[in-house]
Amino acid sequence: MPGRKDIAVKQSIPQHLRYSFNDFLRQFPDDDACLEHIKEQRWPKGITYCETCKADKKHHRVAGRTAYACETCGWHIYPLAGTILEKTTTSLRTWFYAMYLMGSTRCGISAKQIQRETSVTYKTAWRMFKQIRSLLCENLQLEGPAEMDETYFGGRLHHGKGPRLQNKTRIVGMVERKGKVVAKTAIETGSQQLLKLAAEHILPDSTVYTDEYKAYNTLDKLKKDGKPLGYQHRRIHHASKVYVMGDVHTNTVEGFWSLIKRGIGGVYHSVSQKYLQTYLDEYSFRYNRRDQGNLIFHSILAEVSKRAK
Repeated sequence: MPGRKDIAVKQSIPQHLRYSFNDFLRQFPDDDACLEHIKEQRWPKGITYCETCKADKKHHRVAGRTAYACETCGWHIYPLAGTILEKTTTSLRTWFYAMYLMGSTRCGISAKQIQRETSVTYKTAWRMFKQIRSLLCENLQLEGPAEMDETYFGGRLHHGKGPRLQNKTRIVGMVERKGKVVAKTAIETGSQQLLKLAAEHILPDSTVYTDEYKAYNTLDKLKKDGKPLGYQHRRIHHASKVYVMGDVHTNTVEGFWSLIKRGIGGVYHSVSQKYLQTYLDEYSFRYNRRDQGNLIFHSILAEVSKRAK
């Protein structure tokens, strides 16, 4: 019955992977805590060396500024320099909260939601998410068995004369079974571009599963730098309404397409071709860390320092 204290609340996320909103509030109560976290990420052993003094010196926080100063010469070091947070006039805690929400959701979070929750303008919220997504692009190498497939996104089907898919954006996906995914927008989905993407992202001697699309016909003969990649190519014939034959299928990558289309359609409603790749990067980043539970936020936060220029 409701209200009984002896009924345990079931959690689908293991204890060591849980990170709640209350945990976020405790770890980052203010902007100073956020700045200190960025500083510790970039200098895990502390800021110990002064470029001006050319020696190890103690540094202290400068009040009212996002800087740490050498105790001897006063030279300032800015932990936010070179990051997406450099020169921001928006609260660091608001930035961190946006990353927390992006990492905690499965289907995505809209800029309007951040606007409502933090009282920033929509323009600011949209720019924040755009900057955060710029951190999430990964250049991965996938180990077989892998699946490869293509789909179309956006626009509307053209029912008149001419190509029916001319106003849609083409997407190519490659995914390890029970592993990681790579999704790329493609100007063409002909043989040349598909095979180029396969050679770039799928390791040699992998088994690759595709449908019957003729652009994959020479996948098993593909070479890179003059050397055969040794792909074992297995196909499922969707046109014959065959979707699974033993271990031959492309259901994993098609499940990822479903996640993207339902997420973008439900949260963002529409995404322009110009920015679609950044949204694919966001969904891929979360998918590739789905075993981290609510700790995906920390993975996003770590990219701030890793991508510093």
